[in-house]
Amino acid sequence: MSAKLDKNSSSTGTPPIVSLIAGGVAGGVEAAATYPFEFAKTRAQLRQERGNPTSRNPFLVVAQTFRREGLPALYKGCSSLIVGSIAKDAVRFLSFDTVKHAFADPETGTLSPLRNLLAGMTAGVIASVTAVTPTERIKTALIDDARTERRFRGPGHAVAVIWKEHGIGGIYRGFAGTTLKQAGATAFRMGTYNILKDYEKRHNIPQEGAATNFANGAVAGTVTTLATQPFDTIKTRSQSARGEGVVEACKGIWEDGGIRAFWRGTVMRLGRTVMAGGILFTTYEQVARLVRPVLSPILDKGD
Repeated sequence: MSAKLDKNSSSTGTPPIVSLIAGGVAGGVEAAATYPFEFAKTRAQLRQERGNPTSRNPFLVVAQTFRREGLPALYKGCSSLIVGSIAKDAVRFLSFDTVKHAFADPETGTLSPLRNLLAGMTAGVIASVTAVTPTERIKTALIDDARTERRFRGPGHAVAVIWKEHGIGGIYRGFAGTTLKQAGATAFRMGTYNILKDYEKRHNIPQEGAATNFANGAVAGTVTTLATQPFDTIKTRSQSARGEGVVEACKGIWEDGGIRAFWRGTVMRLGRTVMAGGILFTTYEQVARLVRPVLSPILDKGD
């Protein structure tokens, strides 16, 4: 059953500039709040180093890193992720809110669950090309480098070194895996979230509360993680400090633990995405609610 598009709905009728601002703020807040989960998940997914193995338990990764290197080490690469998340979620929300109108049924003006997922997939591809792949590459390279060679002094230096050694291809290493992950993740996250909101609208369930938004986002995050984890593991391997092709990454993952290794880091990523989904959509809805009245005079003039 599909839900009719509502011009005044915060999820389907949001002006593009509001989507851009609210999505960017929400992405930055979510990345900063949940980064230790991302750090531990990434470390657990990287290739095991001889003589310096990384625990496969992400909780032990956090404890060991904190004990050996201190709290700042848990935020290695965080600035890159925050910048990327601001850009990614600004583009993702803007793209999704725009694309889903194009995917609406021309006769009935409705958006079915399948079309919700297709809109999310399209938004994920756009976000991967414009923001996610380069920032994820730098974040992953910094985390990997910190446990091995320690060549990079920071995000800017990492960009300069990778660009010098590999050119634009080095910055976009892991593009295929990242795009598959983003297409799938955005399809499931944005699609599930909007399907839940449509369900609540049809059954007259209040949607304005932060608790409802957080619960919707948490459910969307859970579905996203379980469906797309193999893509995330392949992406992490492809974007390590030395870089690997997709085939090489898949081979290395299999050698490290067989089929189960493709789901390595699921627990920590699940913890992050449940929190991240709740934080992301709650922040987005709240910021959109605050920004819309401020920009309404300008938007009205534009009309």
